[in-house]
Amino acid sequence: MNLRNLSTSFRSIQGSSAETGSASEVIPPAKPPQRHVEVPHPLAVPSPAKISLKNVARNYQRQQGGRVDALKDINLEVRAGEFLCVVGPSGCGKSTLLHLIAGLDKPSGGDILLSGRPVNGPGPDRILIFQDLGLFPWLTVRDNVEFGLKMKRTDKIELRSISKHYLDLVGLSQFGDSYIHQLSGGMRQRVALARSLAIGPDVLLMDEPFAALDAQTRDLLHDELERIWKETHQTIIFVTHNVREAARLGDRVLVLTFRPGRIKAEIRIDLPRPRSMENANVARFASEVMDNLKEEIHRSVESEYRNEPMVSAIPNV
Repeated sequence: MNLRNLSTSFRSIQGSSAETGSASEVIPPAKPPQRHVEVPHPLAVPSPAKISLKNVARNYQRQQGGRVDALKDINLEVRAGEFLCVVGPSGCGKSTLLHLIAGLDKPSGGDILLSGRPVNGPGPDRILIFQDLGLFPWLTVRDNVEFGLKMKRTDKIELRSISKHYLDLVGLSQFGDSYIHQLSGGMRQRVALARSLAIGPDVLLMDEPFAALDAQTRDLLHDELERIWKETHQTIIFVTHNVREAARLGDRVLVLTFRPGRIKAEIRIDLPRPRSMENANVARFASEVMDNLKEEIHRSVESEYRNEPMVSAIPNV
């Protein structure tokens, strides 16, 4: 076959391939259909329990005789990095629960484990922030933040570096030399938070820390706490009477019964972050928490004012 016939034959093959879509045509493989992948809720990702409570109970002997059961049959697991909120009527043992986990009190029965090890007393791996904060008024803001580090005999250069980091984190870098009486209520809360975080605890226990603040300051601190929690990956157990605050902050909300305190309900707050108090879905979850809580509030009131007319006592929603 001469060159002219070869060229004609090649053009003929090309034309035939284009018409019939033969294998000589390079066809790119079809792309698989795009699927929407949802980011799982933190609690949906399996992780070991940071804190475990097994059949925990706490009771007290009355001076006039008899016994008060504060907590009974508490079985609970809190995962590392979880933000757990606890609500319940007055006298249900919320603060007692924090004291037991902190090691400031001992259970009358049951076991409390931190990372699989028994809790036998207080330690720097658990920090409890009280409502009254416990700041030292004779120390500056910086000295308050550095107090726990000094107790650990932290090197002076490292100590100053750590305190600067956490003062920056809570937005108080300009107030290191100020004294506590010179700060607003919200700023004092931030000092207490910075002092607690500076120790490097595994678990942060918060006992109604924002209860005494005005609504605007409280909302700002909700945003700050959520931001800091996301940056530090702390495990937080947060006690509150405010059900909307619980829905705003928590991955999960525990509802405790009136005395003796038992876990009545566990409500998972499956909402994206950041959140706001005004969000309709936050209000919906707060309503669900409130539905579980109302009966316990009435039991608390009846016990407290048994011989007096019934009074409605509904917490902030």
